Amino acid sequence: MKSWRGLLVAFVLSFGTAGLGGAVTDLGPWYQTLQQPPWKPPDWAFGPVWTTLFSLMAFSGWWAWRVTPDATRRRQGLALWAFNGLCNVAWSYIFFTLQRPDWALLEWVLLWTSIAALMMALRRDSNLAAWLLVPYLLWVSVAGVLNHAVMVLNGPFPRVPV
Repeated sequence: MKSWRGLLVAFVLSFGTAGLGGAVTDLGPWYQTLQQPPWKPPDWAFGPVWTTLFSLMAFSGWWAWRVTPDATRRRQGLALWAFNGLCNVAWSYIFFTLQRPDWALLEWVLLWTSIAALMMALRRDSNLAAWLLVPYLLWVSVAGVLNHAVMVLNGPFPRVPV
């Protein structure tokens, strides 16, 4: 029973982070006027994809916590999770709230690196926990290419908000 409570906590933390990111994501007039590359996924796809990714992140974190025998490494993993969550929300804030895709692309490097570092740390104790983050790393990689394309198609920034 205790392990299921841990899974619930992991989901609450994961989707709490998602909620913060969603709160700073504004798909209003500024975003709607941006030129997008033709290969950009439709806006409706982002919700299901992120829901899947945050679910995988929650399960990965919960599993890593359960199988990591060393308390210090568990705390380090938790710190990496927290840093990654901060980077995730920061990217959304910079891109959508500050309306700075150019700065967001710079922050994207931190986001991508935080995922890679987390995967490497988790791999010490659980290949499963690390592999569950591969879709997240791939999606964020595509997001970085999309961010760059938006920057090239619409720059230089700052644009005047609509």
